[in-house]
Amino acid sequence: MDFTLNDEQSMLDDSVAKFLANDYDFDTRQGYAASTTGFSPEVWRQFAELGWTAVPFSEADGGLGYGPVETMLIMRHFGRGLVVEPYLANVVLAGGALARTGDTEQKSRWLEPLIAGELQTALAHTEPQSRYRLTDVATTATQDGDDAYVLSGSKGVVLNGGNAELLLVSARTSGGQFDDTGVSLFAVPRDADGVTVRRYATVDGHTAAEVGLDAVRVSRDRLLGEPGAAGAALAAVFGDAILAVSAEAVGIMQILTEKTVEYSKSRVQFGVPIGSFQALQHRMVDMLTACEQSYSLLLWATMLAADGGDTDRAVSSIKYQIGTAGKLVGQEAVQLHGGMGVTWELDIAHYFKRLTAIGQLFGNADHHLDRLAV
Repeated sequence: MDFTLNDEQSMLDDSVAKFLANDYDFDTRQGYAASTTGFSPEVWRQFAELGWTAVPFSEADGGLGYGPVETMLIMRHFGRGLVVEPYLANVVLAGGALARTGDTEQKSRWLEPLIAGELQTALAHTEPQSRYRLTDVATTATQDGDDAYVLSGSKGVVLNGGNAELLLVSARTSGGQFDDTGVSLFAVPRDADGVTVRRYATVDGHTAAEVGLDAVRVSRDRLLGEPGAAGAALAAVFGDAILAVSAEAVGIMQILTEKTVEYSKSRVQFGVPIGSFQALQHRMVDMLTACEQSYSLLLWATMLAADGGDTDRAVSSIKYQIGTAGKLVGQEAVQLHGGMGVTWELDIAHYFKRLTAIGQLFGNADHHLDRLAV
C-alpha cells in the first residue's frame, strides 16, 4: 500500500494542524466545553467554511467527494487538539446515515444544511438494554394510515442529542427486537410532540442525551429509505465511526507520548531529569511502541475502507488495539506525570478521559475481540 498523501490531502492535513495550533489551545477548549452548548457554534461555522464538514460526502450531495483517508487526517488532529465540536455526531454518524438512506429531497432538506454548518443533528440508535448489539432495537414505529408512523421507545447516550434540531431515530417497523432486519430510520424534529431530551455532560468534556419517544407521530416523508432496510446502512455508519474515533485516539496517544517524554526531560528528581532513569525510559518506549502499532493498524484499516474492501475484521482489529494500547498509554502518561497527571488544570488528565471514553464507544476491547474470534 502507498501511504503517501497527495497534494489535496497534504493541504487538508496542514490546514487542520495550523488551525488547532493557532486558534484552539487547551484553555480555549476548556471554555468551549464549559459553555451551555458544550462547544463553540462559531468554531463549527468555521469548520463548515473551511470545508471540513463536507469532506466525506459525495459531490452530488454537496460534499467534496473525499473518503476515509481524509476523515482520518481530520480526526487524528482533532484528537491532538481535544476538539469538542460534534464532528463525529454530525458528520460521521448522522451525516453518514442521511447520505446512505436519504432520497434527493431528504438530502436537500437535511444533509445540505448539515454540511453548511446550519443544522445540528444526532443519530439516536443505541438503547439502554442494547449495549453494543446494533440489531437490538426495541423502539417501535407503527404505521398510522398511509401517510404517517407513530414512534415509541427510548434511546441512550445520543451524542450531541442535547443540541440536535433533528434526530435520526432507528425503530422497528417489523420483526422482533433482535432480528437483523426490520429496522427503519426516521428524521424526527426535536420539538415534535412526545419527544423528550435530557442533556448531560460526559466525563470526557463532550455532551450526550437520553431521548424518550412517547407516541411521536411523524409523516411518511420522514422515513429514510425503504421500511425495515436500515440495518446495513447503520452497520456501515458505525464502521466509519469506529475508524474515526480510532484516528482520534491515535492522535491522543501520540500527543500523550510526546508530552510525557518532554516532561521527563524537565522534571528533576535526585538532581537529574527523571528521563535519565532507565526504568522510566523503558516505560516510555512501551508507550511509543503502542502508538506506532496503533497508527500502523489504523492506516491499514483506513486504506482497506478507502479501497472498498470488507472492513469488518479490520475495524474490530483497530478498535481492540485502541482499547488495549490506549489504556496503556493513558495510564503511563498519568503515572509518569505524578500527582499533577490527574489534576483538572493539566491537559494530560483530559486526554486520558477522552481516551477512556473512546475505549467504550461502539464496543470495548472485549467486544471486538469476541467479534474477531468468530
